[in-house]
Amino acid sequence: MSEDRDGRTPTPPDGGRARRPSYGQVRRDRIDALATAGTVDDEPGVSLIRSAWKRLRRNPIFLLGAAITLAFIVLAIISPWIAPWDVTARPLLDQVRPQTNPVPGPEPGHLLGGDDRGRDLFSRLLVGSRQTLIVGVFATLFGLAGGITLGTVAGAIGGWVDSLVMRIVDVMLSVPSLLLAFTIASLARSPSQWTLIVAIAVIQVPIFARLLRGSMLAQRGSDHVLAARSLGVRPRAIVFRHMLPNSLGPVIVQATLSLAVAIIDAAALSFLGLGNPDQRQPEWGQMLGLAQKYISEAPHLAFYPAGCIIVVALGFTLMGESLREALDPKTRR
Repeated sequence: MSEDRDGRTPTPPDGGRARRPSYGQVRRDRIDALATAGTVDDEPGVSLIRSAWKRLRRNPIFLLGAAITLAFIVLAIISPWIAPWDVTARPLLDQVRPQTNPVPGPEPGHLLGGDDRGRDLFSRLLVGSRQTLIVGVFATLFGLAGGITLGTVAGAIGGWVDSLVMRIVDVMLSVPSLLLAFTIASLARSPSQWTLIVAIAVIQVPIFARLLRGSMLAQRGSDHVLAARSLGVRPRAIVFRHMLPNSLGPVIVQATLSLAVAIIDAAALSFLGLGNPDQRQPEWGQMLGLAQKYISEAPHLAFYPAGCIIVVALGFTLMGESLREALDPKTRR
């Protein structure tokens, strides 16, 4: 800055104070900065499944349930090859004495002892896990297929078809599930493994049908469905490409929970004598029913299969509940 004639530096008009920008200018500068930045949040967006997995892998309840479920599935698959004894063999038959020792106890080579017929109990528990898994998985798959069919028909067509399907579902839900399964299984000429599968699948159909129908009704009024209709997309394509795929999330989560219920119901029906009568194919519910005659002398015959049923059902339940919370937008953190 140049000096005046007296050699002094002239004083600015504002008295030496720096000029501050106005509030409006600050706001305009900030808006311009945000507009040129491109995005406010530097983190990229993630899909629903990826965000759910990020929460699940930090959830100890889910990890515990997944560990139990994975161990059960692996043991059920490889059980015939790792079982130390054949399930039909009687290596402890010479130790069975109805009056003094009806059930042989544990000894070297027989971790849990034997049953009343001299068969190795540990081997039968291992192989019995496969039969329990087969019944639970197939019953859930058949019930899921039937529920998806009815739920899709009711949710997509609507009108009197929806009313008819829902009234049938209401009638089925009004009957206690175990009583309905018992009635269906007792209608068969001879009990078998497939009798259990059909009976349990039937009682699961209305659960999946009602859940899917509600999800599809919510999708019917969504923006993407309305946009597809306005563009002239065929109704069949709208149902199977837009409504149904976006409605299957809650149904799949429910299938995980229903698998635990299916295992418990299968064990209950086998305990009542409506399962496979062939003891060459052991099943946990069947073993539990055979153990009731020796519940006072050898309670471990009932404790081990009952404990296996409880632990496996708990694993599926913990995993299903954690998955439901992770996929539910209302419970996200």
